[in-house]
Amino acid sequence: MSSTKAKPVGSTSTLARLWALVSREPVLAILVVALLGLQILHPRPWTALPALIDWQTVLTLAGLLMLTKAVELSGFLMWMAHRVVHRIHSERALAFLLIGLAAALSTLLTNDVALFAVVPLALSLHKLAPLPIKRLVIFIALAVNAGSVLTPLGNPQNLFLWQTSGVSFGAFVWALAPLCAVLMAMLYVLTAFMFRAEPLDLSGDVEEHRVDRTLCVVAAFAFIAFVALADAHHAGPALAAVAIGFLLWRRQVVLKIDWLLLLIFVLMFIVLRSAAALPLVHDAIANIGLNAPLRAYAAGAVLSQGISNVPAAIMLAEFSKDWRALAFGVSVGGFGIAIGSLANLIAVRLSGEKDMWTPFHIVSIPFWIVATAIGALLV
Repeated sequence: MSSTKAKPVGSTSTLARLWALVSREPVLAILVVALLGLQILHPRPWTALPALIDWQTVLTLAGLLMLTKAVELSGFLMWMAHRVVHRIHSERALAFLLIGLAAALSTLLTNDVALFAVVPLALSLHKLAPLPIKRLVIFIALAVNAGSVLTPLGNPQNLFLWQTSGVSFGAFVWALAPLCAVLMAMLYVLTAFMFRAEPLDLSGDVEEHRVDRTLCVVAAFAFIAFVALADAHHAGPALAAVAIGFLLWRRQVVLKIDWLLLLIFVLMFIVLRSAAALPLVHDAIANIGLNAPLRAYAAGAVLSQGISNVPAAIMLAEFSKDWRALAFGVSVGGFGIAIGSLANLIAVRLSGEKDMWTPFHIVSIPFWIVATAIGALLV
C-alpha cells in the first residue's frame, strides 16, 4: 500500500516544483513552450538553432554581467550612495538624488544592475525615515529606463542594436542623447510635482559600509578594457580573459551572475527569429513597411507593450536596418505597460510592496503616451 501511495505524492511534488519554477521564471517558461510550438509548426533541425543566436551580443552581455557583479560585490555602490544621501535635506531632494543615481548607473551598469543597487538603498532609507516608497520605486524604475537609453551598455536591446549596427560606441551615444535628455527632463519635471519638499531626518543611518578596494579597482579597469574590446568586435576573447581571471581569483564573481538571464536571451534569439521566419508573420510585418523610420519607431514603441522591448528589438531588426529608429521605438516602449521592460517587473518585485500595479500604470502609461509623441518628433 505504501508504494502505491508514493507515486501520486511524488507526482504532486514534481508538479509543485515545476509550477514553482514557472512562477519564478515565467518568461523562460513561455520561451520554452514557444520554441516547442514553433518546432512542431515549422520544424528546423535542432543543430541549426544555434545559428539563429547573435553570439557577439550574448558574449558581450555575459562579460558585462560578470564585471557589474564584481562592482556590486566590492561594496563600492552602497558606500558611495550612503555618503551622498546624507547631503540631502528633503523628500523631493531624495527623489531627485535617487532618480539621478539610478539613471547614471544604468548608463554603464545596465538598468537591471542599477535597480539592484538603488532600490535596496531606497528601502533601507525608508526604514530610517517615512517615505512614499511605492511612488519612489516607480520613479526609480522610470529613471533606469530613461537613463539606460543613452549608451549601448544601458540595456540588452541597446546592446543588441549596437552590435548589429556596426557603429562605434560614441556614435551610438550621440544618436540616442537627444531622446535620453528629453526623457530625463520629463521625469524630473514630474518628480517635482509628485514629491514634497518636506524636511527629511536620516540621522539614524550610522551603518558602516566597507569597500573591497582591490576588487573595485580591478573591476573598473577590466570594465574599460572589455568595453573597448567589445567595441572592436572582440567580445569572445575579452569574455574568456574576464571569466578565467575571476575564476582563478574571485570565482563568486562568475558563479553569482544571472545565468538564467543569458539563457533567456539565447532563447529569445531562437524563438523570435524562428517566429519572424514564418511566412504569415513575415508577410504581416513586411506589409507595414518598416523601411520608413517613423513606422519602424512606432512598431518598436507599440510592440514592446505586448512582448517587452528586448524581444521587440530582436524581432523588428529582422525587418528594418534603421537601428536608430528601432532604438528610439523600443526605448520609449520600455514605459507604459509594465511588461514593456523587464526592469519594471524587477523593480516591482524588489520593492516587496503589495498593490503596486495600479499606481505604477497610473504614472507609466501617461508617461509612455507623451514620450512616444515626443520621440516621434525626434526621429
